Amino acid sequence: MKTDLLRPLVAEALGTLLLVASIVGSGIMAARLTNDMALALLCNAIATGAILFVLIEIFGPVSGAHFNPAVTLAFALRKSISVPRALLYGTAQLLGGIGGTFLAHAMFGLSVLAVGLTVRTGPAQWLAEAVATTGLLLTIFGCASRPQTITAAAVGLYITAAYWFTASMSFANPAVTLARALTPSFSGIRPEDAIFFALAQFAAAIILTPFIGWIFRR
Repeated sequence: MKTDLLRPLVAEALGTLLLVASIVGSGIMAARLTNDMALALLCNAIATGAILFVLIEIFGPVSGAHFNPAVTLAFALRKSISVPRALLYGTAQLLGGIGGTFLAHAMFGLSVLAVGLTVRTGPAQWLAEAVATTGLLLTIFGCASRPQTITAAAVGLYITAAYWFTASMSFANPAVTLARALTPSFSGIRPEDAIFFALAQFAAAIILTPFIGWIFRR
């Protein structure tokens, strides 16, 4: 594989791995330190928003810092990235996300292989995931349309907020959703529920992409 493609793929895999490790790991730590669910969610949200800012700053110049198949799909639909490259990005993100869950489990002395147990299902949850993904894409493409981008800060702040205003706790990422289906911890989700979350996320990306092209047209 050519170096000019390998580097972005490694960046996408490593970035998604660190993102998921932060989400799952901070959820495990929060649950161990407090029985207050609101406080645990706050800790989880802050850790996720903070690591997103850092990862986008680090890997943005290398791969664009998608870390999210729904984001990559939106870029592909806008013809900003080729379909073969988008498929490779998605594969790297999925593998990186799974690795992030395994890493978090290993760090906290849990069984590396596990399955999510938290029930997250129903029309309200699926709508929340569509809304969460819509907001994320608007944040990314809206900031990218500016001469001086503030995407890293805006994405981190948006996800921190979306943890609280969406009923689903704002997964907004098929790779992260799959990875979180492999943990029984605070941030997990049942595998059968993860499928519908991912469908809602992809659907939001497909439906929103034409609007993005119109609203942010220069």
